[in-house]
Amino acid sequence: MEEFHKVRRLPPYVFEEVNRLKAQARAGGADIIDLGMGNPDLPTPKFIVDKLCEVIRDPRTHRYSASKGIAGLRRAQAGYYERRFGVKLDPNKQVVATLGSKEGFANMAQAITAPGDVVLCPNPTYPIHAFGFLMAGGTIRAIPAKPDDDFMRAIDKAVRHSIPKPIAIILNYPSNPTAYEADLDFYREMVAFARRHEIILLSDLAYAEIFFDGAPPPSILQVEGAMDVAVEFTSMSKTFSMPGWRMGFAVGNERLLAALARVKSYLDYGAFTPIQVAATAALNAGDAAVEEVRTIYRRRRDVLVETFARAGWQVPPPSSTMFAWAPIPAQYRHLGSLEFSKLLIEEADVAVAPGIGFGEHGDDHVRIALVENEHRIRQAARNIRRFLASGAEDGQKVVSLRARS
Repeated sequence: MEEFHKVRRLPPYVFEEVNRLKAQARAGGADIIDLGMGNPDLPTPKFIVDKLCEVIRDPRTHRYSASKGIAGLRRAQAGYYERRFGVKLDPNKQVVATLGSKEGFANMAQAITAPGDVVLCPNPTYPIHAFGFLMAGGTIRAIPAKPDDDFMRAIDKAVRHSIPKPIAIILNYPSNPTAYEADLDFYREMVAFARRHEIILLSDLAYAEIFFDGAPPPSILQVEGAMDVAVEFTSMSKTFSMPGWRMGFAVGNERLLAALARVKSYLDYGAFTPIQVAATAALNAGDAAVEEVRTIYRRRRDVLVETFARAGWQVPPPSSTMFAWAPIPAQYRHLGSLEFSKLLIEEADVAVAPGIGFGEHGDDHVRIALVENEHRIRQAARNIRRFLASGAEDGQKVVSLRARS
């Protein structure tokens, strides 16, 4: 039977191949160290869980909630932006609570995209940045991921030569998977460009609080005039170790947020009210819990970079995010990221995310997530040292044998 139109537009989900092999290995008794999926392993802070337990006992909170978020939660997010970025937001018009930033991006795409609309999207990047618009009927044109002169030349060329003209540009700094960062000068250029060409800017700032070196990452909304063209998405998943709670936000331009809220009102009733109240408590509590999370990821990053280097794999240290964007070792680069990721599972009992899952320009890298403790990271490094010592020929032989079987 022929696949449905929107399903046909989606490429194979390459992470599934790695997940399937990982599950098979575990079923066979292997101890797989999973550095693949960016699924935080840290527990949600106790005070947030306690607030959830307190509120959930009130049966009035068991009813339908507010699709755009309860008023207290939207005020808390506005308070966070003023405290962290010096940006003042109207919680009634410029803040929408989402079921994580992923849902926010997907529904924004549904709200603003007409069939055939062109969207400029970094490559490599987090999959929903592109696929949200593909599922909404849009067309993706790839641009460089690094916020430099090549990026600016690419978007200028795209605006001059794309027919129809692009409606939006996706930004993601600190970036998943590359950990690239942008500064306010770059955002000023982007805002000026977007206003000049009447283009929407959609900024994914999910990793704003996971930084290790230098100044904290800025918000595009700190730039004068950004409210005219930009919406920014944040998430509590990594910042407060709340991935399963599905709580995020979209903030910024009133017209775009009104469109998002309208779409959401037809699709959901918002997150469960006790979750929203607990999220409000987290945002209002200040930065102590966030600093603890940041410290843990910083230590894990340092252990990863040091032990992997001793194992023979040079991994550039990320200055933010919970990911390292690692070039595939030279002797295995010809395999591509998917086959190399499979080899790591089979030969080293280590799972990583193949770079091609984030776009074809990521195929010479893998993403390594800091989601195992320091002991397990050291164990992964020992496994990889033995694997790399086996040499490129053995690795190629394994691939050849699997291909023939």
